[in-house]
Amino acid sequence: MSEDKNKRPIVIKRIKKVAGGHHGGAWKIAYADFVTAMMAFFLLMWLLGSAGKSDLAGIAQYFKTPLKVALAGGSGSGDSSSIIKGGGNDLTRSSGQVKSGAAAPDTKIINVKESQQEFLRKEREKELSKLKELKAGIEKSIESNEKLKQFKNQILLDITSEGLRIQIVDEKNRPMFQSGRAQLEPYTREILHAIGQTLNDVPNKVSISGHTDASLYSGGGAGYSNWELSADRANASRRELITGGLSEEKIVRVVGLSSAVLFKKDDPLNPTNRRISLIVMNKKAEEAASHDGGTVGVDADGDAQNVKDTINQGVQALPAARPAH
Repeated sequence: MSEDKNKRPIVIKRIKKVAGGHHGGAWKIAYADFVTAMMAFFLLMWLLGSAGKSDLAGIAQYFKTPLKVALAGGSGSGDSSSIIKGGGNDLTRSSGQVKSGAAAPDTKIINVKESQQEFLRKEREKELSKLKELKAGIEKSIESNEKLKQFKNQILLDITSEGLRIQIVDEKNRPMFQSGRAQLEPYTREILHAIGQTLNDVPNKVSISGHTDASLYSGGGAGYSNWELSADRANASRRELITGGLSEEKIVRVVGLSSAVLFKKDDPLNPTNRRISLIVMNKKAEEAASHDGGTVGVDADGDAQNVKDTINQGVQALPAARPAH
């Protein structure tokens, strides 16, 4: 018993440490959150400062009624693959968004074919206007030139489907060529020289065709005929145009049409059927002439069927043969 009394009791002290005291680390987490929030705030301010007025207006519109826009859609909202509308690619748009792949309600659909036709129509109108100006310029040149003025009744100008047509026709007592030959008269050279200088000022290509009346050579069509004569006269006119100043590269077609395309259909022997026809070609005619198989735009009235009928009928309805003019 005495030994038990002499023993000192053992006292165990348990110290409970409380976290977050003066030397705790919880404040570091709060500080980190604060710094992150400030960084996000300044980043937001920077983005708002660099955004345009329309972008800011779109953002403001979205945040005015975010729940309504998200659930019901509306200006500034987009459609997504989700059942709930909203969540488009660009919420800054003030005019609203549409589902990817669908056209906006106010989008104007462009018809490429119609646009191309409208462009071609405007180009044709512009080209026609230039040809009319050229026609007026040639008429003015004829009136102002004393030498050409006396031949103005023999120079006929009009607009056809191929372009501006200039026809130099014979008169009864004033032929352009010597009878039955491709030899030009001196005044015909003057006319062609003056026209050649004028045509060289426009970019359009030129077509030349020669025509005769329905008179036949005594040898018929087996030898030298109106076909050769009309072609030779067209080529002789080509040379005089070049001599007058027309660039050789501007001529794309020289043809002889004999009496296949009469100027006076009801009078095959009329002197005006003997003529040289120049066509200042429009773009469509130039493209046709520059390709193989391009249509030869005969220049009576543009009536291909009449040309075909005239060729088929041939000389059946013609009078007795005599030298062609």
